[in-house]
Amino acid sequence: VLPVVLWHGMGDTCCFPFSLGAIKKLIEQHTNGTYVRSLKIGGNLVLDYESGFFIHPNKQVDYVCKQLALDERLTDGYNAIGFSQGGQFLRALAQRCPTPPMRTLISLGGQHQGIFGLPKCPTLKQRSCEYISQLLNYAAYEDWVQQQLVQATYWHDPLHESKYRLQSSFLADINNELYVNERYAENLNKLKKLVLVKFLNDTIVQPRESQWFEFYAPGQDQQIQPLNQSKVYKNLGLDLMLERKRLQLLSVEGDHLSISQDWFLKHLVPLLLD
Repeated sequence: VLPVVLWHGMGDTCCFPFSLGAIKKLIEQHTNGTYVRSLKIGGNLVLDYESGFFIHPNKQVDYVCKQLALDERLTDGYNAIGFSQGGQFLRALAQRCPTPPMRTLISLGGQHQGIFGLPKCPTLKQRSCEYISQLLNYAAYEDWVQQQLVQATYWHDPLHESKYRLQSSFLADINNELYVNERYAENLNKLKKLVLVKFLNDTIVQPRESQWFEFYAPGQDQQIQPLNQSKVYKNLGLDLMLERKRLQLLSVEGDHLSISQDWFLKHLVPLLLD
């Protein structure tokens, strides 16, 4: 069984016993003790927690790329599970850092077409959450906000698409929306499987469809554009992945990351054993 790499979401860390610590144990128990590495960004738990809000994704992806290259147990490849924004960070890793090779990527509630609205901030005080929401609503594409607030880097304003494409410092790049980087599409298509899990009652990710690579049609924020009509479908080679049956879309009842142990064991662990 291949090793498994986990990347936590906003407001979490690598190793809380009630979140990713428990997931790590669960995977180890049901994969015959396979090696599971839960990513700690920055070397300690405080930095790791802060990374979810304040360390630019490009820096995080670069850091993880170097860390995984030093891990001899990953030389022959690994499977990966991203939780919330960890989903799009791992996808960026697959596209930018093909060594060691990622085989299967499972994204749980990842925002692959970004967000337009942040109704809740897990584990943050209300005042901090309100401040972040105001920054996103009024100044998301200002350079200093892009550099200092992680959520701004995948803020996708459908009412100002050209501004988003030009000034998004992370998502527009990994989605091949400003320039088409052939290497990104090639590397993504090296995955054996890309599994996107959408939470049907999600109250954190707006729109929920972003978890399946769908988003509002440009120019409004009501109607969702089907995946096969979006630019990212061809620009990232998702059409090829679907054709080759490498793109799998799963949905589960529940709020953001509300996933039962039974569902995890039934639907996700077999993908790690495959």
